Amino acid sequence: MSLHGRDITSIRDLSREEIEEILAAARKMIPLAEGTKVAHPLLERIVAMAFFEPSTRTRLSFEAAVQRLGGRCLTIADAGATSLRKGESLYDTIRMLSSYADAIVIRHPNEGSARLAARASDRPVINAGDGSGQHPTQTLLDLATLQEAFGTLTGLKIVLLGDLKYGRTVHSLAYALAEFGSELVLTAPPGLKLPEERSEEIRRAGGRVSEEPDLRKAIRDADALYVTRIQKERFVDESEFRKVAGSYRIDVDLLAGAKPRLIVMHPLPRAGEIAPEVDPTPHAAYFRQAFLAVPVRMALLTAVLGPAKRGG
Repeated sequence: MSLHGRDITSIRDLSREEIEEILAAARKMIPLAEGTKVAHPLLERIVAMAFFEPSTRTRLSFEAAVQRLGGRCLTIADAGATSLRKGESLYDTIRMLSSYADAIVIRHPNEGSARLAARASDRPVINAGDGSGQHPTQTLLDLATLQEAFGTLTGLKIVLLGDLKYGRTVHSLAYALAEFGSELVLTAPPGLKLPEERSEEIRRAGGRVSEEPDLRKAIRDADALYVTRIQKERFVDESEFRKVAGSYRIDVDLLAGAKPRLIVMHPLPRAGEIAPEVDPTPHAAYFRQAFLAVPVRMALLTAVLGPAKRGG
């Protein structure tokens, strides 16, 4: 795989062939992620976790991936405890981190911050979410979940539900699914539709896109339902958030009208969009999805960082 030393700031940084190679490598990493096998290809590697926005699954799965592979982490989990609070620029912070670590994983509330970090760093930078922009590694684990469930990424019909305006996971995933020729059905509350420029990008990538406001109709013959929460933190006016809060909810009654093999996905955290009664059903794929973050990120880190410096 030709990813050694490369920045991964957008899913567009990866070709379809490279995505397929990462997913194939991730499948082989599952025993390592489960702890049933041991290998240390990242021995003596240090990865900086620069998280300037709250995160549970993304940060911890990246840390688990590094440590399962024998590497170590330097972690910023609170931007308020860094020199940014003293007025240091993000550019200078990343430039400094690149002298301490072999790679940098960054999450930041501002769109475009990962690109800025890549310019500042002379070490590889991986985007772990930049505002309402991109989240490429989430897309990779989403694709891994679909591939595991259906054995393919081509010819699938995927319903994207929720905050399609601010949801960065949807922006990355929709583009990648278009690359694989999936059919996308968009269902969003008023004011939270996928931006038109994003829809055009998907169409140019070869994707088929349609809108269906009736969720029951949308999922009737779908293979997967990808649910996102409404991004409260992206709203400038909280009253606008309250207008759309709680406007959709997935429960067993709704899913009774879907295909038996339909899977429900969610990047998590959920905030009431999926009823707990769905959890024990065969439709629920979101916890498996969360686990697959570890082998997928293990595969990507190994490809970007290459073999260990010594030993391993």
